[in-house]
Amino acid sequence: MAETRKPARKRAKPDAQTEGFTAEERTAMKERAREMKAAKSGKKTDGTADVLEKIAAMADADRVLAERVHQIIMKAAPELSPRTWYGMPAYAKDGKVVCFFQDAGKFKARYATLGFQDTANLDDGAMWPTSFAVAKLTPTVEKQIVALVKTAVG
Repeated sequence: MAETRKPARKRAKPDAQTEGFTAEERTAMKERAREMKAAKSGKKTDGTADVLEKIAAMADADRVLAERVHQIIMKAAPELSPRTWYGMPAYAKDGKVVCFFQDAGKFKARYATLGFQDTANLDDGAMWPTSFAVAKLTPTVEKQIVALVKTAVG
């Protein structure tokens, strides 16, 4: 008796919401993999050039914000080491990212953000913000960034 096989089921084409990671997310993961591989190579390097390269590649509006945020962070907390993190400018203490700048174009967002990782000392009660939209840098906003970074570093 001949064996009968069921026909293979056709998979529906995934739509944008069920496909999984976006192209931007996949790119960020690949960048992170390269960063981790470079770190494992044992070569201790200053990440300033990488950060400045990422900033230079941003769209004009984001680049202006990122350049100034970089200056603010480095002045407020010179003990932080610039590096990239998922392809974004980031600032680390003892090898751990404390804060990062995510340009709006990175994930096609409306605005750039300044984010803080859990290594930042921003804990304040049962809930506190860890990411801030940066639409414009005013003297007041710059002072807020300085205060946040200094608190985050401890």
